[in-house]
Amino acid sequence: MIARNSSYAYKGSFTDVRQVAKDLGVGYVLEGSIRRSGNRLRIAAQLVDGDSGTHLWAQTFDGELDDVFEFQDRITENVATLIEPHIQTAEIERSRRERPESIAAYDIHLQALAKISTETEKDNAEAYVLLKKGLEQEPDSAYLLAHAAWALEHRHTMGWPPLGPDDVTECAALARRGLEHAAGDAMVMAHCGVALLQTAKDYDWGLAVLQSAAEANPNNLMVVVRAGIGHLHCGSLDQALSHFYRANRLSPGDRGAHFSLCGIADVELVRGNQAEALAWAARAHASNPNFDPTLWVLIAANAHLGRMEEAHRYLEELKKITPGITIARIRAGQPAKDPSRSAALFEGLRKAGLVEG
Repeated sequence: MIARNSSYAYKGSFTDVRQVAKDLGVGYVLEGSIRRSGNRLRIAAQLVDGDSGTHLWAQTFDGELDDVFEFQDRITENVATLIEPHIQTAEIERSRRERPESIAAYDIHLQALAKISTETEKDNAEAYVLLKKGLEQEPDSAYLLAHAAWALEHRHTMGWPPLGPDDVTECAALARRGLEHAAGDAMVMAHCGVALLQTAKDYDWGLAVLQSAAEANPNNLMVVVRAGIGHLHCGSLDQALSHFYRANRLSPGDRGAHFSLCGIADVELVRGNQAEALAWAARAHASNPNFDPTLWVLIAANAHLGRMEEAHRYLEELKKITPGITIARIRAGQPAKDPSRSAALFEGLRKAGLVEG
Protein backbone atom coordinates (compact mmCIF):
# COMPACT_ATOMS: atom_id res chain seq x y z
CA MET A 1 0.00 0.00 0.00
CA ILE A 2 1.54 3.27 -1.15
CA ALA A 3 1.05 6.43 0.91
CA ARG A 4 -1.42 8.84 -0.69
CA ASN A 5 1.20 11.59 -0.91
CA SER A 6 3.17 9.38 -3.31
CA SER A 7 0.24 9.26 -5.71
CA TYR A 8 -0.67 12.96 -5.63
CA ALA A 9 1.69 13.65 -8.52
CA TYR A 10 -0.75 11.83 -10.81
CA LYS A 11 -3.84 13.74 -9.69
CA GLY A 12 -5.72 15.08 -12.71
CA SER A 13 -3.26 13.59 -15.20
CA PHE A 14 -3.92 11.05 -17.95
CA THR A 15 -0.82 8.93 -17.40
CA ASP A 16 -1.22 5.29 -18.44
CA VAL A 17 -2.19 3.39 -15.30
CA ARG A 18 0.41 0.72 -16.13
CA GLN A 19 3.11 3.36 -16.02
CA VAL A 20 1.75 4.65 -12.70
CA ALA A 21 1.92 1.14 -11.25
CA LYS A 22 5.47 0.70 -12.55
CA ASP A 23 6.60 4.07 -11.15
CA LEU A 24 5.11 3.35 -7.73
CA GLY A 25 6.13 -0.31 -7.67
CA VAL A 26 2.61 -1.60 -7.03
CA GLY A 27 0.58 -4.45 -8.49
CA TYR A 28 -2.80 -2.74 -8.44
CA VAL A 29 -4.05 0.82 -8.69
CA LEU A 30 -7.23 2.23 -7.17
CA GLU A 31 -8.31 5.34 -9.01
CA GLY A 32 -11.36 7.54 -8.71
CA SER A 33 -13.10 10.77 -9.55
CA ILE A 34 -15.61 13.10 -7.93
CA ARG A 35 -18.52 14.99 -9.51
CA ARG A 36 -20.82 17.50 -7.88
CA SER A 37 -24.32 18.67 -8.79
CA GLY A 38 -25.77 21.13 -6.32
CA ASN A 39 -25.78 19.41 -2.96
CA ARG A 40 -25.15 15.95 -4.42
CA LEU A 41 -21.82 14.16 -4.79
CA ARG A 42 -20.96 11.19 -6.97
CA ILE A 43 -17.73 9.28 -6.37
CA ALA A 44 -16.54 6.81 -9.00
CA ALA A 45 -13.86 4.27 -8.04
CA GLN A 46 -12.19 1.50 -10.00
CA LEU A 47 -9.52 -1.10 -9.34
CA VAL A 48 -7.02 -1.70 -12.14
CA ASP A 49 -4.42 -4.44 -12.65
CA GLY A 50 -1.09 -2.63 -12.83
CA ASP A 51 0.45 -5.08 -15.30
CA SER A 52 -2.32 -5.44 -17.88
CA GLY A 53 -4.38 -2.32 -17.28
CA THR A 54 -7.46 -4.55 -16.93
CA HIS A 55 -10.31 -3.20 -14.82
CA LEU A 56 -11.05 -5.64 -12.00
CA TRP A 57 -13.84 -3.74 -10.26
CA ALA A 58 -15.73 -0.44 -10.57
CA GLN A 59 -18.52 1.19 -8.60
CA THR A 60 -20.14 4.59 -8.05
CA PHE A 61 -21.26 6.04 -4.73
CA ASP A 62 -23.85 8.80 -4.30
CA GLY A 63 -24.19 11.04 -1.26
CA GLU A 64 -25.09 14.49 0.07
CA LEU A 65 -22.77 17.32 1.04
CA ASP A 66 -24.72 17.70 4.28
CA ASP A 67 -23.57 14.24 5.33
CA VAL A 68 -20.11 14.39 3.78
CA PHE A 69 -18.29 12.77 6.72
CA GLU A 70 -20.75 9.87 6.91
CA PHE A 71 -20.48 9.59 3.12
CA GLN A 72 -16.69 9.48 3.35
CA ASP A 73 -16.81 6.74 6.01
CA ARG A 74 -19.25 4.71 3.91
CA ILE A 75 -17.00 4.88 0.85
CA THR A 76 -13.94 3.91 2.89
CA GLU A 77 -15.75 0.91 4.38
CA ASN A 78 -17.17 -0.24 1.05
CA VAL A 79 -13.96 0.14 -0.94
CA ALA A 80 -11.83 -1.56 1.71
CA THR A 81 -14.29 -4.46 1.85
CA LEU A 82 -15.00 -4.86 -1.85
CA ILE A 83 -11.55 -4.65 -3.41
CA GLU A 84 -9.89 -7.23 -1.13
CA PRO A 85 -11.60 -10.31 -2.64
CA HIS A 86 -10.99 -8.98 -6.17
CA ILE A 87 -7.27 -8.58 -5.50
CA GLN A 88 -7.16 -11.98 -3.83
CA THR A 89 -8.83 -13.63 -6.84
CA ALA A 90 -6.49 -11.86 -9.25
CA GLU A 91 -3.45 -12.96 -7.24
CA ILE A 92 -4.65 -16.58 -7.20
CA GLU A 93 -5.05 -16.53 -10.98
CA ARG A 94 -1.68 -14.86 -11.41
CA SER A 95 -0.04 -17.51 -9.23
CA ARG A 96 -1.65 -20.32 -11.23
CA ARG A 97 -0.68 -18.74 -14.54
CA GLU A 98 2.87 -17.60 -13.84
CA ARG A 99 4.14 -19.82 -11.01
CA PRO A 100 2.17 -23.10 -10.99
CA GLU A 101 5.02 -25.09 -9.42
CA SER A 102 6.51 -22.40 -7.18
CA ILE A 103 7.23 -23.26 -3.55
CA ALA A 104 7.42 -19.64 -2.47
CA ALA A 105 5.35 -19.13 0.69
CA TYR A 106 3.01 -16.57 -0.84
CA ASP A 107 2.29 -18.70 -3.90
CA ILE A 108 1.64 -21.75 -1.75
CA HIS A 109 -0.68 -19.67 0.43
CA LEU A 110 -2.66 -18.57 -2.64
CA GLN A 111 -2.85 -22.04 -4.17
CA ALA A 112 -3.96 -23.53 -0.84
CA LEU A 113 -6.51 -20.76 -0.32
CA ALA A 114 -8.09 -21.53 -3.70
CA LYS A 115 -8.49 -25.17 -2.67
CA ILE A 116 -9.75 -24.53 0.87
CA SER A 117 -12.39 -22.16 -0.48
CA THR A 118 -14.10 -24.91 -2.49
CA GLU A 119 -15.42 -26.41 0.78
CA THR A 120 -14.75 -30.02 -0.34
CA GLU A 121 -12.99 -32.74 1.62
CA LYS A 122 -10.61 -33.64 -1.22
CA ASP A 123 -9.47 -30.07 -1.90
CA ASN A 124 -9.08 -29.43 1.80
CA ALA A 125 -6.68 -32.37 2.09
CA GLU A 126 -4.69 -31.16 -0.93
CA ALA A 127 -4.53 -27.66 0.54
CA TYR A 128 -3.13 -28.99 3.80
CA VAL A 129 -0.38 -30.90 1.94
CA LEU A 130 0.56 -27.68 0.14
CA LEU A 131 0.64 -25.70 3.38
CA LYS A 132 2.82 -28.26 5.14
CA LYS A 133 5.20 -28.13 2.18
CA GLY A 134 5.38 -24.37 2.55
CA LEU A 135 6.03 -24.63 6.29
CA GLU A 136 9.04 -26.83 5.59
CA GLN A 137 10.50 -23.83 3.78
CA GLU A 138 9.22 -21.08 6.09
CA PRO A 139 8.23 -22.60 9.44
CA ASP A 140 7.47 -19.23 11.04
CA SER A 141 5.15 -17.90 8.30
CA ALA A 142 2.07 -16.64 10.13
CA TYR A 143 -0.12 -17.00 7.04
CA LEU A 144 0.94 -20.59 6.37
CA LEU A 145 0.52 -21.53 10.04
CA ALA A 146 -2.92 -19.90 10.23
CA HIS A 147 -4.19 -21.48 7.03
CA ALA A 148 -2.85 -24.91 7.99
CA ALA A 149 -4.72 -24.55 11.29
CA TRP A 150 -7.82 -23.48 9.34
CA ALA A 151 -7.60 -26.55 7.09
CA LEU A 152 -7.45 -28.95 10.05
CA GLU A 153 -10.07 -27.03 12.02
CA HIS A 154 -12.45 -27.10 9.06
CA ARG A 155 -12.03 -30.87 8.65
CA HIS A 156 -12.67 -31.42 12.34
CA THR A 157 -15.70 -29.09 12.38
CA MET A 158 -17.24 -30.72 9.29
CA GLY A 159 -16.71 -34.22 10.65
CA TRP A 160 -14.45 -35.24 7.78
CA PRO A 161 -11.87 -38.05 8.16
CA PRO A 162 -8.66 -36.91 9.92
CA LEU A 163 -5.42 -36.46 8.03
CA GLY A 164 -3.05 -37.55 10.79
CA PRO A 165 -2.90 -39.50 14.05
CA ASP A 166 -4.02 -36.46 16.13
CA ASP A 167 -5.41 -33.60 14.05
CA VAL A 168 -6.76 -31.84 17.14
CA THR A 169 -3.38 -31.51 18.85
CA GLU A 170 -1.68 -30.55 15.59
CA CYS A 171 -4.32 -27.91 14.82
CA ALA A 172 -4.00 -26.35 18.28
CA ALA A 173 -0.21 -26.24 17.95
CA LEU A 174 -0.40 -24.58 14.53
CA ALA A 175 -2.87 -22.01 15.85
CA ARG A 176 -0.70 -21.11 18.84
CA ARG A 177 2.39 -20.77 16.66
CA GLY A 178 0.41 -18.68 14.20
CA LEU A 179 -0.61 -16.28 16.96
CA GLU A 180 3.01 -16.00 18.10
CA HIS A 181 3.91 -14.63 14.66
CA ALA A 182 0.63 -12.84 13.85
CA ALA A 183 1.98 -9.33 14.57
CA GLY A 184 -1.60 -8.07 14.81
CA ASP A 185 -2.73 -9.45 11.44
CA ALA A 186 -6.51 -9.76 11.74
CA MET A 187 -6.92 -12.63 9.26
CA VAL A 188 -4.24 -14.71 10.98
CA MET A 189 -5.86 -14.03 14.35
CA ALA A 190 -9.31 -14.96 13.00
CA HIS A 191 -8.24 -18.35 11.63
CA CYS A 192 -6.23 -19.17 14.76
CA GLY A 193 -8.99 -17.98 17.09
CA VAL A 194 -11.58 -20.27 15.50
CA ALA A 195 -9.12 -23.18 15.66
CA LEU A 196 -8.67 -22.59 19.39
CA LEU A 197 -12.44 -22.40 19.85
CA GLN A 198 -13.63 -25.28 17.64
CA THR A 199 -10.76 -27.72 17.95
CA ALA A 200 -8.75 -27.05 21.12
CA LYS A 201 -11.92 -26.02 23.04
CA ASP A 202 -9.99 -23.07 24.50
CA TYR A 203 -13.12 -20.95 24.69
CA ASP A 204 -12.06 -17.83 26.60
CA TRP A 205 -8.80 -17.33 24.70
CA GLY A 206 -10.38 -18.15 21.36
CA LEU A 207 -13.22 -15.64 21.82
CA ALA A 208 -10.79 -12.95 23.00
CA VAL A 209 -8.62 -13.48 19.91
CA LEU A 210 -11.66 -13.31 17.60
CA GLN A 211 -12.92 -10.10 19.20
CA SER A 212 -9.48 -8.52 18.85
CA ALA A 213 -9.34 -9.55 15.18
CA ALA A 214 -12.72 -7.92 14.47
CA GLU A 215 -11.60 -4.72 16.19
CA ALA A 216 -8.36 -4.72 14.16
CA ASN A 217 -10.16 -5.13 10.81
CA PRO A 218 -13.92 -4.59 10.99
CA ASN A 219 -14.17 -4.46 7.18
CA ASN A 220 -12.97 -7.99 6.43
CA LEU A 221 -15.83 -10.39 5.73
CA MET A 222 -14.06 -13.50 7.05
CA VAL A 223 -12.78 -11.77 10.19
CA VAL A 224 -16.22 -10.43 11.09
CA VAL A 225 -17.90 -13.79 10.41
CA ARG A 226 -15.42 -15.58 12.65
CA ALA A 227 -16.11 -13.14 15.47
CA GLY A 228 -19.78 -14.00 14.99
CA ILE A 229 -18.97 -17.71 15.28
CA GLY A 230 -17.16 -17.04 18.55
CA HIS A 231 -20.20 -15.33 20.03
CA LEU A 232 -22.58 -17.93 18.58
CA HIS A 233 -20.93 -20.65 20.63
CA CYS A 234 -19.38 -18.87 23.60
CA GLY A 235 -20.69 -15.32 23.87
CA SER A 236 -23.70 -13.13 23.20
CA LEU A 237 -26.23 -14.25 20.57
CA ASP A 238 -27.08 -10.59 19.97
CA GLN A 239 -23.42 -9.89 19.29
CA ALA A 240 -23.25 -12.92 17.02
CA LEU A 241 -26.18 -11.61 14.97
CA SER A 242 -24.63 -8.15 14.85
CA HIS A 243 -21.41 -9.58 13.36
CA PHE A 244 -23.24 -11.82 10.89
CA TYR A 245 -25.50 -9.00 9.70
CA ARG A 246 -22.50 -6.72 9.30
CA ALA A 247 -20.64 -9.35 7.28
CA ASN A 248 -23.67 -9.85 5.06
CA ARG A 249 -24.03 -6.08 4.61
CA LEU A 250 -20.34 -5.66 3.79
CA SER A 251 -20.42 -8.06 0.88
CA PRO A 252 -23.88 -9.52 0.20
CA GLY A 253 -22.94 -11.18 -3.10
CA ASP A 254 -19.44 -12.32 -2.16
CA ARG A 255 -18.41 -15.94 -2.70
CA GLY A 256 -18.20 -16.23 1.11
CA ALA A 257 -21.70 -14.89 1.75
CA HIS A 258 -22.86 -18.36 2.86
CA PHE A 259 -20.82 -18.02 6.05
CA SER A 260 -22.81 -15.05 7.37
CA LEU A 261 -26.15 -16.35 6.06
CA CYS A 262 -25.62 -19.73 7.74
CA GLY A 263 -24.50 -17.95 10.91
CA ILE A 264 -27.80 -16.04 11.08
CA ALA A 265 -29.65 -19.32 10.48
CA ASP A 266 -27.71 -20.91 13.36
CA VAL A 267 -28.70 -18.14 15.77
CA GLU A 268 -32.37 -18.43 14.79
CA LEU A 269 -32.21 -22.21 15.28
CA VAL A 270 -30.75 -21.75 18.77
CA ARG A 271 -33.55 -19.29 19.61
CA GLY A 272 -36.23 -21.72 18.41
CA ASN A 273 -37.23 -19.67 15.38
CA GLN A 274 -37.32 -22.63 13.01
CA ALA A 275 -39.02 -20.89 10.09
CA GLU A 276 -36.53 -18.03 10.22
CA ALA A 277 -33.65 -20.48 10.44
CA LEU A 278 -34.96 -22.31 7.40
CA ALA A 279 -35.27 -19.11 5.37
CA TRP A 280 -31.71 -17.96 6.10
CA ALA A 281 -30.28 -21.45 5.57
CA ALA A 282 -32.00 -21.63 2.16
CA ARG A 283 -30.24 -18.41 1.15
CA ALA A 284 -26.92 -19.80 2.39
CA HIS A 285 -27.47 -23.00 0.41
CA ALA A 286 -28.20 -20.99 -2.74
CA SER A 287 -24.91 -19.12 -2.21
CA ASN A 288 -22.85 -22.30 -1.71
CA PRO A 289 -24.36 -25.82 -1.80
CA ASN A 290 -21.13 -27.45 -0.55
CA PHE A 291 -21.17 -26.05 3.00
CA ASP A 292 -22.06 -28.83 5.44
CA PRO A 293 -23.34 -26.61 8.32
CA THR A 294 -25.97 -25.13 6.01
CA LEU A 295 -27.29 -28.63 5.33
CA TRP A 296 -27.27 -29.38 9.07
CA VAL A 297 -29.59 -26.42 9.66
CA LEU A 298 -31.80 -27.27 6.68
CA ILE A 299 -32.19 -30.83 7.96
CA ALA A 300 -32.83 -29.83 11.59
CA ALA A 301 -35.19 -26.91 10.90
CA ASN A 302 -37.28 -28.92 8.44
CA ALA A 303 -37.48 -31.81 10.93
CA HIS A 304 -38.61 -29.49 13.75
CA LEU A 305 -41.29 -28.04 11.45
CA GLY A 306 -42.55 -31.52 10.57
CA ARG A 307 -41.36 -31.24 6.96
CA MET A 308 -39.82 -34.70 7.01
CA GLU A 309 -39.69 -35.19 3.25
CA GLU A 310 -37.57 -32.06 2.90
CA ALA A 311 -35.44 -33.02 5.90
CA HIS A 312 -34.74 -36.43 4.38
CA ARG A 313 -33.87 -34.89 1.01
CA TYR A 314 -31.25 -32.63 2.58
CA LEU A 315 -29.98 -35.51 4.70
CA GLU A 316 -29.33 -37.55 1.55
CA GLU A 317 -27.53 -34.52 0.07
CA LEU A 318 -25.32 -34.30 3.18
CA LYS A 319 -24.49 -38.00 2.99
CA LYS A 320 -23.37 -37.63 -0.60
CA ILE A 321 -21.04 -34.75 0.31
CA THR A 322 -19.78 -36.35 3.54
CA PRO A 323 -20.14 -40.16 3.45
CA GLY A 324 -20.27 -41.79 6.86
CA ILE A 325 -21.27 -38.61 8.66
CA THR A 326 -22.78 -39.11 12.13
CA ILE A 327 -24.08 -36.95 14.94
CA ALA A 328 -21.05 -37.95 17.00
CA ARG A 329 -18.64 -36.70 14.32
CA ILE A 330 -20.48 -33.38 14.06
CA ARG A 331 -20.65 -33.04 17.85
CA ALA A 332 -16.89 -33.59 18.18
CA GLY A 333 -16.22 -30.51 16.09
CA GLN A 334 -18.56 -28.18 17.94
CA PRO A 335 -17.68 -26.05 20.98
CA ALA A 336 -19.39 -27.33 24.12
CA LYS A 337 -19.09 -24.39 26.51
CA ASP A 338 -22.89 -24.07 26.43
CA PRO A 339 -24.46 -27.37 25.25
CA SER A 340 -27.86 -25.66 24.89
CA ARG A 341 -26.50 -23.76 21.88
CA SER A 342 -26.33 -26.97 19.84
CA ALA A 343 -29.24 -28.89 21.39
CA ALA A 344 -31.82 -27.93 18.75
CA LEU A 345 -29.40 -28.84 15.95
CA PHE A 346 -28.68 -32.32 17.27
CA GLU A 347 -32.32 -32.97 18.16
CA GLY A 348 -33.38 -32.02 14.64
CA LEU A 349 -30.69 -34.16 13.02
CA ARG A 350 -31.78 -37.05 15.20
CA LYS A 351 -35.45 -36.59 14.22
CA ALA A 352 -34.46 -36.68 10.56
CA GLY A 353 -32.72 -40.01 11.04
CA LEU A 354 -29.00 -39.17 11.10
CA VAL A 355 -27.30 -41.96 13.05
CA GLU A 356 -25.59 -41.24 16.36
CA GLY A 357 -22.34 -43.02 15.52
